[in-house]
Amino acid sequence: MTFTEQSRPAAPTAPAGRVVELGHPWRGVGPFLFAAHHVDAYPAGNEQMGPAAGVADRELGSDFGHPSGWNMYHGRTVPGFPAHPHRGFETITIVRRGVVDHADSTGASARYGDGDVQWVTAGRGVSHSEMFPLLDTDSDNPFELYQIWLNLPARDKTADPEFTMQWREDIPVVTRGEDGSRAVVRVIAGRFDDATALAPPTHSWAADPASDVAIWLVDLEPGAVIDLPAADAGTARLLYVHGTGAGVEIDGVAVGSGQGFEQSRKAALHVVNGDSPATILVLQGAEIGEPVVQYGPFVMNSAEEIQQAFDDYRRTGFGGWPWPSDAPVHARSETRFARYPDGRVERPRH
Repeated sequence: MTFTEQSRPAAPTAPAGRVVELGHPWRGVGPFLFAAHHVDAYPAGNEQMGPAAGVADRELGSDFGHPSGWNMYHGRTVPGFPAHPHRGFETITIVRRGVVDHADSTGASARYGDGDVQWVTAGRGVSHSEMFPLLDTDSDNPFELYQIWLNLPARDKTADPEFTMQWREDIPVVTRGEDGSRAVVRVIAGRFDDATALAPPTHSWAADPASDVAIWLVDLEPGAVIDLPAADAGTARLLYVHGTGAGVEIDGVAVGSGQGFEQSRKAALHVVNGDSPATILVLQGAEIGEPVVQYGPFVMNSAEEIQQAFDDYRRTGFGGWPWPSDAPVHARSETRFARYPDGRVERPRH
C-alpha cells in the first residue's frame, strides 16, 4: 500500500518534555538555582509567638524533617531562619499561608504573608533573618512557603542589596474555566497572556528583557484544563507538580505529585488536572551563560570570588547587624508592612 503526500499519516509528535524527579530542595532550571517548599502544620502559639506545644524534644538550632509535621528550622524560640548572609544571587519568597518577619543588615524590615511575595537581590552582600511567628494562640498556625534562588549575572553580583514587596492585592491573577474546575494563575514574574507581573528589583536577571524569566503559581481545581504559552527559543522551563493526591497530564504525559516536567522544545503546553486539587510552580528563564560556583550562601563565578565573599563577610558583616537579636520578630499586633532602608514605610492597599 502506498500513500500520496495528501493521504500520508502524520508522524507522531514527541512530547514537549520529560518527567524528572525534583529532589529536596527542588532542582533548579536555567538561571534558577533551586526552589525550597516548606509546609508546616504549626500548633497554636505561646506568648513569645513560638509553638505552645513546646520544643523540649527538638534539636534546637537545626530542627529539620520533624515527624510531628512542623519544624523549628534554625529558630530556638520562634521557628525560622535567624540572621544569615547571602551574596551573588536573589531570593524570591512566596508565602501562601502564615506570616514571615523579615529583618536585614541594611536596616530594612517587614511582616508579610498569606499570599505576599518578597524579592531580595543580595548583590554584593546582605544578612537577613526570616522568622515565622505563630500569631494565633487559640488555634493552629498552618504555614506554607516557597523560596526560590535566582542567579545574578556577573555584572550585578556587586550591586547594592535591594528588596521589593509584592502584596497579594497587587499580584496579577489570571483565571480559566468554570467554578469547580478552575485554573488560577498568579503571575509573580514575566507575563501570562495579557497579565504582566509587578516589576522585579532593579538589578534582577528578571529585569533584563532578554532573560524571559517567568514565575507562575498555578492552582488547579479537579478537572481543570489550561494552556501555558510557549517560551522563547533557548528558554529553560520546569513545572513543579505538588499537592496531596495530585496528578496532572502535561502535553499528554502523566506527572505525579513531587515530580517535575522539564520542557525540551518550544511549544505551548496543554495541562489537564486529575481528580484532586493540584498546584504547579512554573519557573522559566534563559541561561545566564556564565560559570556558577556556589558554596553555602554565596553564588559567584569563581572559587576565588567565593573566598573573597567569606573574607568580606568576616570583615564587614555585610553592613553589620542593627537589630537587638539575630532572630527579631515584630509585635503580635503588627500588621503587614515593609520598612525600607531609607525609612519609608509601605503597607498594602485594602
